[in-house]
Amino acid sequence: MLVDFNTLPEEARVWVYQANRSFSEQELEEIQAKLNIFIENWTAHGSDLQSGYLIKYNRFIVIGLNQKMNAATGCSIDASVHFIQQLEKEYHVDLMDKMNVSYKQGDFVAYKTLLDFKQMAKDKAVSKNTIVFNNLVTNIAEFNENWEVPASESWHSRFIK
Repeated sequence: MLVDFNTLPEEARVWVYQANRSFSEQELEEIQAKLNIFIENWTAHGSDLQSGYLIKYNRFIVIGLNQKMNAATGCSIDASVHFIQQLEKEYHVDLMDKMNVSYKQGDFVAYKTLLDFKQMAKDKAVSKNTIVFNNLVTNIAEFNENWEVPASESWHSRFIK
C-alpha cells in the first residue's frame, strides 16, 4: 500500500540505496513509476505493507515501511532487494554496494569508494565538517536526524583525524 513517505511514523523502518551516479530526469520518472507499482503491490504473506519512498539528490532511493501495520518478512525483504537489483541492471547503476561513500562538495554530491574516501581523509581533502550520507540509518527518525550529517557525527569519523 503506497503512502506519502512523509506520513510514515518516525519508527518506520528505512532502507537507503545510493546510486554511483545521478539519475537523469527521464530515468527518475521511470524509476518513480516502477517504485509506485512495486510498493503498491508489496506484501508480506498476502498482507499489504504500508510504505512510501523518497528520491533524494537524484541518486538516493529511500524506502520506508510502517512495521506497526504489518512487518516485513524475509520474503518481502527479498522481493524489495530483487526489485532494487532489477533497477541496477536496467539502469546500469550500482545501488547495493555499502562500501562506497557519498558526501557533499558544495551543492554537488560526490561518490567515492571507501578506499578513496579514506585516502582523501588522509590527504585532508575531506574533513570532520564534510557533509556525508549515513546510509546505515534504520528508521525515519534516524533518517531525518542522522542521514545527512558532518563526518564527525557519523561512522565516517573513524577515518578523519
